[in-house]
Amino acid sequence: MRCARSCVNWPWTGWSAEGRPGTAARFVGPRSPTLQHIEQHFSGSDTVRDVVIGMADGLTVPFALAAGISGALTSTHIVVTAGIAEIAAGSIAMGLGGYLAARSDAEHYQSERRREEQEIRDKTEVEKQEIVDIFKQYGVTAEECAPILTALQRKPEAWRDFMMRFELGLEEPDPKRAVRSALTIGASYIVGGLVPLAPYVLMRDSGRALVVSAAVTLLALAVFGFVKGHFTGVSKNKSALQTALVGSLAAAVAYAVAKFIA
Repeated sequence: MRCARSCVNWPWTGWSAEGRPGTAARFVGPRSPTLQHIEQHFSGSDTVRDVVIGMADGLTVPFALAAGISGALTSTHIVVTAGIAEIAAGSIAMGLGGYLAARSDAEHYQSERRREEQEIRDKTEVEKQEIVDIFKQYGVTAEECAPILTALQRKPEAWRDFMMRFELGLEEPDPKRAVRSALTIGASYIVGGLVPLAPYVLMRDSGRALVVSAAVTLLALAVFGFVKGHFTGVSKNKSALQTALVGSLAAAVAYAVAKFIA
């Protein structure tokens, strides 16, 4: 998801007296835009982060589990049964983890906001000095801060929100974020986990299924990494390579350990 903001600078043609004596000068208004500046900013970072967490683990963990079992057993039925059980348990665990993390963020924000409100009431002068210190970082003097302090004192809630953002670096979390995060991570994990498991469902030979699963999963990891790089702004090819390498390394280690034990 992207948002665009358009800033248009209009050319003003200046003052005109039309060349007649006694004629008052008039201001000629804007005629047409000559410069259009469009800024694009990524605004879906939370959702993309949840998809990345769920999909990356969903592709990697069941893939590594299936590869490990294939190294010790030849029955695809056991691989599929264990894989489905892992996907179910993993999606619930990952979703619950996302929910608790989002709830913790919300609770932390509320706690810090209450503390900031109390400090504004009880330590007003200290908080005013903190505002001055914040603006000093941007080259604004204490004298230039005076009107800002006066305005914020008239609106304690705005003062509190200013301190939350610029002193503590905290943004108010979305109240629906916890549930949405849990569902997004859980669903992404399930979708990712079904990819490496599908060949074992369709084939009886675990060896052949392992080869197909490895090829399909690594391709899915590379595509996923490429798309992730597009949304996060990093190199798409680098992101694709890193994601594929992590998945292949996890599967190789699991397969080697299972083969060694067997």
